[in-house]
Amino acid sequence: MRDAELTAWLAGFIKDTVNHSPDNDLRDSAHQRAWREPLVGVAAGDDPIFAECKRHIGDFFWRPEEAFALAFPDHPAPAEELRVVAWILPQADQTRAENAGQKVYPSERWVRARHFGEMFNAGLRARVAEALNQRGLATLAPMLHPAWGWRTSQQYSFASNWSERHAAHAAGLGTFGLCDGLITPAGKAVRVGSVITRAPLAITPRPYAGIHDYCLFYTHGTCGKCVPRCPVKALTEQGHDKDKCHRHVAVVCREHAIQNHGIETDCCGLCQTAVPCSDHIPAPEEGL
Repeated sequence: MRDAELTAWLAGFIKDTVNHSPDNDLRDSAHQRAWREPLVGVAAGDDPIFAECKRHIGDFFWRPEEAFALAFPDHPAPAEELRVVAWILPQADQTRAENAGQKVYPSERWVRARHFGEMFNAGLRARVAEALNQRGLATLAPMLHPAWGWRTSQQYSFASNWSERHAAHAAGLGTFGLCDGLITPAGKAVRVGSVITRAPLAITPRPYAGIHDYCLFYTHGTCGKCVPRCPVKALTEQGHDKDKCHRHVAVVCREHAIQNHGIETDCCGLCQTAVPCSDHIPAPEEGL
């Protein structure tokens, strides 16, 4: 199978799984779907973005070849032979709409999407890796590797040793906003997944040059509508206070989700909804 054919097959496999799997389910009484049709992109394993991430985030951050060597120590691969496959899972319209009406806590649908929808995403990572491995194409899902975890970055406070949002950025799927969310053609109200593979996939061209190109605050000096959406003032024109955000999400919202919905999960998502970039790349006039 040629590169383009293999790439098309893989994108079709991911989209078909999201669109038709019974596991893409909010686990509510109506068994509504968590995610709409995904976006899929491919980055080169030696893309300079990964080296930049390591330089800025910390030595603990994995470049693709480092993560690959952990999973396949007897068969390491040079970065230029690797590909990073990333996908975007857009929130269902009703989930996004419900969370847009919230002021302090996430809506029940958002909580369910974060918990049960991310369970599906974890399964999708495993299924994509398995499908490629069965074809003899060595593949791992970094987020599922036992060594994946949170670390302390001197510059960015807490950070993980693999970033799926940066993988998606490298794969041409989006750029970062003021709140650090990834603005994609399907908007910012999304989840992200990724695998690293030795498969000879066609690389997705990036339709942008900078890390903030889709954010109206950075490109036009307007918008900033995510700032008042944050109930704990973790967002300002200076950026995102990760520690203040984390305390609200992991403590206050977690307790709310347990007490009100019987689901133990960390989420908020208010800055991803009721903003121009919630479900698309915003036009300049939307930031006024």
